[in-house]
Amino acid sequence: MDGMDMGGTDDHSSGGSASSSAMTMVMSMVFQTDIQTAVYARSWTPHSVGAYAGTCIFLIVLAVIARLLVAFKSRQERIWADKAAQRRYIVVNGKEPMSERLSRDPDAKHMTMVLSENGVEESVVVVERKHSPVRPWRFSVDPVRAALDTVIVGVGYLLMLAVMTMNVGYFLSVLGGTFLGSLLVGRYSSLPYH
Repeated sequence: MDGMDMGGTDDHSSGGSASSSAMTMVMSMVFQTDIQTAVYARSWTPHSVGAYAGTCIFLIVLAVIARLLVAFKSRQERIWADKAAQRRYIVVNGKEPMSERLSRDPDAKHMTMVLSENGVEESVVVVERKHSPVRPWRFSVDPVRAALDTVIVGVGYLLMLAVMTMNVGYFLSVLGGTFLGSLLVGRYSSLPYH
């Protein structure tokens, strides 16, 4: 097409290689079915139908692992919450009892009641929380939570990169693995991860 400048250099000046390399660098944003589609590295390019099938099976397994990790983290969160709820708190000498602090707190909605068990009566304060408190940072919980989140996000990004190749087989493999993983352990996961 004469007279149209495609943004490349003129063939008469510095050579036509800059224009042709710029055109090959443009990524096509349409689904394709080429079995020789690299995934993660140029060295991981299937050159046969068997290698392509192996790559698709790897992506299915990786998507299942992603769903397993989400279910595992959800289960761990429930375990950590149960352990936090079962912790016993003790009264320290010289510290003001919580009931006295709560009676002066204008934000706390509370009422005093008497509990009776086996003939022993005890005065207690019943407190209604306005919001759920943030649990304290724990060395036994928070680094494990951070590591799990990092692994989940890393696996998710690997799956996303495979889908971004726009290869139909890779895309269907990730969807199939997600379906299979959710079918296996979806009932254990309370968080809707993508």
